Amino acid sequence: MNKILIVDDEPNICNGCKLILIEEGYDVDTAMNGSEALEKLFEQNYDLVLLDIRLPDISGIDILKQINEKRLDCFVIIMTGHGTVENAVDAMKNGAFDYITKPFDDKEIIKATAKALENRTLARENKMLKKQLYDRFSFDNIVGENHQIKEIFDKIQRVAALDSTVLLDGESGTGKELFANAIHAHSKRAGNRFLAMDCNTFSPALMENELFGHVKGAFTGADKTRPGIFEIASEGTLFLDEIANMDMNIQSKLLRVLENGEFKAIGSGKVQKTRARIIVATNMDLKKRVAEKKFRQDLFYRLNVFPIYIPPLRARKDDIPKLAYHFLKRFSRETGKQISGFSDDALEMMVNFEWPGNVRQLKNVVERLVIMSDTHQLSRGFLSDHLEIKRKGGVPDIQTPKTLDELKAAKKKFLTVYFGKIEAAFLSQAISRADGNITLAAKNAGMQRSNFSAMMKKHGIVADKSSD
Repeated sequence: MNKILIVDDEPNICNGCKLILIEEGYDVDTAMNGSEALEKLFEQNYDLVLLDIRLPDISGIDILKQINEKRLDCFVIIMTGHGTVENAVDAMKNGAFDYITKPFDDKEIIKATAKALENRTLARENKMLKKQLYDRFSFDNIVGENHQIKEIFDKIQRVAALDSTVLLDGESGTGKELFANAIHAHSKRAGNRFLAMDCNTFSPALMENELFGHVKGAFTGADKTRPGIFEIASEGTLFLDEIANMDMNIQSKLLRVLENGEFKAIGSGKVQKTRARIIVATNMDLKKRVAEKKFRQDLFYRLNVFPIYIPPLRARKDDIPKLAYHFLKRFSRETGKQISGFSDDALEMMVNFEWPGNVRQLKNVVERLVIMSDTHQLSRGFLSDHLEIKRKGGVPDIQTPKTLDELKAAKKKFLTVYFGKIEAAFLSQAISRADGNITLAAKNAGMQRSNFSAMMKKHGIVADKSSD
């Protein structure tokens, strides 16, 4: 039940408003002067204060200032006579939500109260969502104590409050979207939307539509106007992942947005404005792409305002145990299993492994281990079955079988470990030849993209162009 305080030195107004609002289901208190009002405000929590601007001891403006100074979580409606409307407007500049002029009838007070409480509820929800976002992407929830990660935290704190474009550079799987979210969560835009788009996912035509939207009748099938994410994220943050993959034509349109915030929806001659904050990510050397004429130089300079390099996991091995235990606790909790940890030799194996898929691969491996494990501790032997550990000559260490069942098991292990490496190498080579474009790699290999992607997932392969 919403709690309301009515502050007025006229008993008829106090009692009249109290009766009206009690009938509407509100919990209502009254105060006949400023001192009594402040005493109640400091002792109890109110959702709304109906405050007379003229009181015998303290002015309504001074009470409003104290509400703001003490950061009391309540909305204020100023009640004023016709001769003091100017003062009421001044009160709104000092934080009052609204004002009503005396005399007012039942409907006016009910409508003003409902409107204020509705807006207060929205403000509270927005504040709560903002806090949840901040908590989720606070530095405490990004696991890592390596000096390179701490330097990234420092850079995020410096740039988050600004609207500067940020370029996140790093291999796939290093968590670039997580850091982009952290920038948004620590910015003044945290209460607005964070939208992410993978530039590797869409064809040029679809990407243009996703970014800028279209008007009704722009093309066959465009039966209604559809906004693009530049319009949707206008007051928030837009994260463009794998920017190096963007079509050259769309690059020129993105450059225009970065230069003056302007864009046109497909089929429209009308220029629209966006205030979206842009964060982009790449796992490729953009300077090399510029030299190869595959990326606009002017766009590169516009994007490279504040570059942040995310190191691969192999470059911060001291974080591997912390990350491994972080994921172990998470997936043990999700599966309801009680797994105490890793054996010393298993942890050593994890630290010495190269992790080509970076943090994402480590997360996936630990999740798989937790699902498959029936023990309280994950051992080296159990772990080695889930990692592609290199052996001499590349031949798997399989003992000569003594029974038919052992022979079948050995054959299965041989195919999994040995042929699996050949299959993985086939995928990596196809991706490399296609310059990281998974669709093109699948086509060149004579496979459907879905089957190619499924095979990549099977081997835990994260290509240079895979989404983060």
